[in-house]
Amino acid sequence: MRKHLLVNGEVYHVFTKSIAGFEVFRKITDCERMRGLLKFYQVENLPLKFSIFMKLKDKDNYFKNHFDEKDRLVQIIAYCLMPTHIHLLLKQLKRNGISTFMSNILNSYSRYFNIKNKRKGPLWESRFRNVNVSADDQLLHLTRYIHLNPSTANLVESPESWNFSSFREYTGEISKEKILCNYSGLIEMTPSDYREFVHSRKDYQRELAMIKNLSLE
Repeated sequence: MRKHLLVNGEVYHVFTKSIAGFEVFRKITDCERMRGLLKFYQVENLPLKFSIFMKLKDKDNYFKNHFDEKDRLVQIIAYCLMPTHIHLLLKQLKRNGISTFMSNILNSYSRYFNIKNKRKGPLWESRFRNVNVSADDQLLHLTRYIHLNPSTANLVESPESWNFSSFREYTGEISKEKILCNYSGLIEMTPSDYREFVHSRKDYQRELAMIKNLSLE
């Protein structure tokens, strides 16, 4: 059991990483798989299997036609998939919603990864970590931190070059059917203003990461 139960209506930064820094997202297909899981398992009591869902041509309209907001466990506000870990910004909508959601996506991905790579054993650390985000300004700055992760780690030069985060959703560069996040009423910035907001801290966040790495050695 978690020491503190997660509360409905509250927003949390949820972080999980692989065991011993194992690279779990190795190819584009791996990231696409996890993004599909994030979309699929937002809803509880789904009447079809994930494998069938992934074959649907219009996944977004499937949810719109069959489910209401009352059927959702969580609201995904922002995300970033990194080679060894996942950052999520989630609002819990139902009791135990985040825990159920995380269990579903991590267990499903583990089965997929182990079968694909002829591997056995756990893939993730035993528990995901979470921090309550209580203030609007905290939430805004946290989305920037999440979206800057790939450039901070020098995987890409700029956050828009990383295809597996929600940054380009925020900047209006993703087609409607591929949108995963809902931050309506939480982040009130134009796409151009948000882009500038994130880029304004890109170099500074890299400097902080360098200092952190030095202090740990």
